[in-house]
Amino acid sequence: MASELIRQASFEGTDTVPLGCGPRLTPTQDDTRPLRQQVFEQVRAAGHMPRMDVARALDISPGSVTTITSDLIARGLLQEVEDSQRGPSRGRPPIALRVAPRSRFVIGMKLSDERHTAILIDLAGTVIAEAHLTSAALRQTPEEVLAEVSTLFQRLLAKSGQRQDTISAVGIGLPGIVDACTGVVKWSPVITDTDVPLREMLMQTLDLPVSLDNDTNLLTLAELWFGAGRGISNFVVVTIERGVGMGLVLNNRIFRGALGPGMELGHTKVQLDGALCRCGQRGCLEAYIADYALVREASTALERDPRANNSAVTMIETLYDEANAGNEAALAIFRRAGRFLSLGLANIVQLFDPERIILSGERMRYDYLTADDMLAEMNSMILPSGRAPTPVDIHAWVGSVWAKGAAALALSEVTDALLGEGAV
Repeated sequence: MASELIRQASFEGTDTVPLGCGPRLTPTQDDTRPLRQQVFEQVRAAGHMPRMDVARALDISPGSVTTITSDLIARGLLQEVEDSQRGPSRGRPPIALRVAPRSRFVIGMKLSDERHTAILIDLAGTVIAEAHLTSAALRQTPEEVLAEVSTLFQRLLAKSGQRQDTISAVGIGLPGIVDACTGVVKWSPVITDTDVPLREMLMQTLDLPVSLDNDTNLLTLAELWFGAGRGISNFVVVTIERGVGMGLVLNNRIFRGALGPGMELGHTKVQLDGALCRCGQRGCLEAYIADYALVREASTALERDPRANNSAVTMIETLYDEANAGNEAALAIFRRAGRFLSLGLANIVQLFDPERIILSGERMRYDYLTADDMLAEMNSMILPSGRAPTPVDIHAWVGSVWAKGAAALALSEVTDALLGEGAV
């Protein structure tokens, strides 16, 4: 049965303190990170870890681990704790290592056209505080975006009790085409201008190091650091909300393409001269399954003016209720969206052959996205390969998950600065 391939994805740390954060996979032989960084990240991924386990995981001598961890302890980045998982023992209690959590703090933000979210986490990945800010408009000038980011930043500091000088870095995600290397927003539905050097503007506003990326990449990073992707080398995250996004992890790293703005699944073409997409082109996948596409169809099925509702969510909820009540027009809209989704997922499997696909977003609770028919049609469009079909996970996110991915980006940058090549 197709439904056997679907499971609800576990997202660690959504409601509880995470037991470690970051990918759990053993580094490969071609890992170019300094050994001290590999040791630190092994401990952070495990939550706490005895020195002997670190030595085995990295295939290095216990003496090397002792030397490296002694330095990291002296720098205040690691600390010794009693290893409670080893159980009672005679004599001295067994000792493990863990990240010194309050030695550094970072902030992650998710910007959208309705509500911005920010979280503050420590060096061990534990969420300390969360804050929100309602956006004043659907699209804003860069200066207006900067003002709202600054307001949200100060609100989070006040809520957490932290001072600005205790924050090491900020990670920010927003929808659209974002060049993560240069920090330039080529286009975004939340900003009026194009080719905006937003990272540079944010660094000047916040007076802190800032990392910027497409929000779907950061949701994928959240899965890699905190969620269902921690033990997977190659996987895909697909989001369905106001747009359709895709994040790709290859060999345990986010893949962005040659120039950065890759993985735009929502703007792959599924029908020539088809429905109008918000990007201005026709036939995009997004134009058939995103929020605004369903609202456009709902206005016809329900014989209502979509402009009469303040929220697209309200219209979609009404459409979903009508479909569950047997309204054939409403059912047809969801069935068609499911078929187009199956086409998009089949193309992903055919191109990248991922170990797993994670469907993420609030729309995941709508069963048209996880129905047997949708998965069966997806698999019917994939060339037989002699292996089991690709599993599909479902993750109906809570609001802070996107911001956790942004915080993971900032945490990664801080770790590189502390322990990477060129670090003192």
